[in-house]
Amino acid sequence: MQIYKVGGAVRDRLLGKPVTDIDWVVVGATTEEMLAKGFRPVGADFPVFLHPKSGEEYALARTERKNGRGYGGFIFHASPDVTLEDDLIRRDLTINAMAEDDQQNLTDPYHGQRDLEARLLRHVSPAFAEDPLRVLRVARFAARYAELGFTVAPETLELMRQLSESGELEALTPERSWKEIARALMEDQPQVFIEVLRECGALKVLLPEVDALFGVPQPAAHHPEIDTGVHTLSVLEQAALHKQPLTVRWACLLHDLGKGLTPEEEWPRHIAHEHKGLKLIKAVNERFKAPKDCQELALLVGKYHTHGHRALELKPSTLLELLQSFDVYRRPQRFEEFIAACEMDARGRKGLEQRNYPQADYLRGAATAARSVAVQPLLEKGFKGPELGEAIKGERLKALKVYKEAASV
Repeated sequence: MQIYKVGGAVRDRLLGKPVTDIDWVVVGATTEEMLAKGFRPVGADFPVFLHPKSGEEYALARTERKNGRGYGGFIFHASPDVTLEDDLIRRDLTINAMAEDDQQNLTDPYHGQRDLEARLLRHVSPAFAEDPLRVLRVARFAARYAELGFTVAPETLELMRQLSESGELEALTPERSWKEIARALMEDQPQVFIEVLRECGALKVLLPEVDALFGVPQPAAHHPEIDTGVHTLSVLEQAALHKQPLTVRWACLLHDLGKGLTPEEEWPRHIAHEHKGLKLIKAVNERFKAPKDCQELALLVGKYHTHGHRALELKPSTLLELLQSFDVYRRPQRFEEFIAACEMDARGRKGLEQRNYPQADYLRGAATAARSVAVQPLLEKGFKGPELGEAIKGERLKALKVYKEAASV
């Protein structure tokens, strides 16, 4: 039995990056031997075990062959005669197909170290094209290592293009796709993920609503970058620079989908794009079964982001309606995330990345004013039921009028 550290832990050590998760591969062993040593089996598809003390994953060296569509369409074979090289060749990228023994001696049959130095994301073998999930994974790695100058090798990009055209991407489950998308959006340069997907033709398959934004112009006075797709990438980039959570990044990606529906004769204006985009945002949410908080914020940002930009001009009644829509009284954090998405939208414009966004503090102040209305005095006056609700609404409206007047002085 020989045990090797494999994959990301080896890659990141060689790159000088922090190693978080460690995967191990075991060569020359059987399931019975692993169990005898106290390893706990996990995973129904192939023999993976948890170490009895560390809890880290140890997998028996295995080979695989394609027998169906999608990510799960493989038959795995694990036995003591499967070599380390056999196991490594089934991996996606050369930089992920290296192994180390306990003395840090490197096994690198597919030249991963050379590609690390050349800053290339290159597939290990033609079997890469058998797994459609690898299109998303490579785009995610491109986003992760963009700051180090990594690019996708031309021949790998061509395989990704073939996969995108094959219909295999449609076989991915929503859960697997969302897992990769969510991880990619949380990288330091998530816009690169979208760029790579677009370059290989996967974006128009997975997110045609986002793909449709490229080439759609906007008024140069508000959007010096003009192109709606370019703007979306810039907003996503700002969200990452400002360390926004996944909910905000997802909302930033989808906020302008309605502009893709504007007839060409109406360009570069996009009247009512906020309302038009809601059905598209809903469709994308459902396609990937996004978490509820991501779904809700994306729809609210899509509907109200122009309200955010015009906050200082809004009538108190419109401001109250906005606050009610977000339920700022019970869910203040969601309104904070809305404000953040609006600010990223404002900053995601060429040359305006450092602009001030006074609307943020104004909206926070409005929420505080509305929340400051006390309910007890109204109860003491005998209000109850629907009448109480209207009375509270009336007092909040008064508070917002006072707030607006004070803010405009």
